[in-house]
Amino acid sequence: MAKKNESLGKTLFVVIALCLVCAIVVAGSAVGLKPIQEKNAALDMQRNVLDAAGLLEPGTDVIAVFNERVETKLVNLDSLQVVTEANGEDAVNYDPIAAAKKPEASTKLDKSDDIAGIGSREDVAKLYFINDEQGNLETLVVYVRGYGLWGTMYGLMALAPDLNTVKGINFYQHSETPGLGGEIQNPKWVAQWEGKEIYGADQQVELDVMKNPTQPNHDIDALSGATLTSNGVDNLVAYWFSDKAYGPLFEKIRKGELSNG
Repeated sequence: MAKKNESLGKTLFVVIALCLVCAIVVAGSAVGLKPIQEKNAALDMQRNVLDAAGLLEPGTDVIAVFNERVETKLVNLDSLQVVTEANGEDAVNYDPIAAAKKPEASTKLDKSDDIAGIGSREDVAKLYFINDEQGNLETLVVYVRGYGLWGTMYGLMALAPDLNTVKGINFYQHSETPGLGGEIQNPKWVAQWEGKEIYGADQQVELDVMKNPTQPNHDIDALSGATLTSNGVDNLVAYWFSDKAYGPLFEKIRKGELSNG
C-alpha cells in the first residue's frame, strides 16, 4: 500500500511540475511575442489606412508611404480641439476602439442616438490627415463602426477635402457571413462608394445603402441576401457623420478652425 501511495505521489508531482513548466513557457512566450504582435498590428492598420485612401498599390512600402504622407491626430469630440495624448497614449499608440470600452474614456449613448448599435463612443477620435505637397488637405481617413448581423463591423472611410465626397472605404474587421454580408470587403461593392456624397443640401446625411438606388450621388446598392448587414452599414454612416459624432468636427475643419487645445 505504501508503494502505491508513493507511486501516486510521484505521478502527481511530475504532472504538477510539468504543468508549471508549460505555464511558464507559455507565459514567457506571450510576453516575448507581445512587442512583435503590437508592431504587426500597427503595420496592418497603416496598410488599412492607405488602402482606404487609395494609396495602397502592389509592392507599396507601407511604412515609408505612411510616414511620408500621413499625419495622425487626436481630437476631442466634445471640445473639438486637438490633444497630444489620450488614455495616456500619444497619437501613434492610441486605440479608439479600446477607449470606447472604458467608461472613463467614452460616452455611453442613449438608445435613441445609438442607431449604429455601438453602445459607447470614444471621447477622443483618431484621425489620419493626408496632405498634398503644398500642405493642403488631400484626404481625411476616419474610423467608423456599427453592428451588422453577427457582430460589430469595423471600418475606415476616406473623404475628399470637402469632407463630403467619399474616396474609399475599407471594412478591415467583421464577422459577417462569407458570400453574403462578408461581401462588404468585395472590391466590386467597395468601388461603388467612390465619389458618393454623404450630405445633402441641408447638411443632413443623405448617403443610403438600399435596394434599387434612386439617388446616383448618394445611394449605394445594398448587398444581395444580406439585408441586416446592409442596414448595419447604412446605420453606421447615419450615426458617425451626424451631429452626434463627426458632424461638428467636420464643420470646424472646413472652416480651418481646428486647433490644439
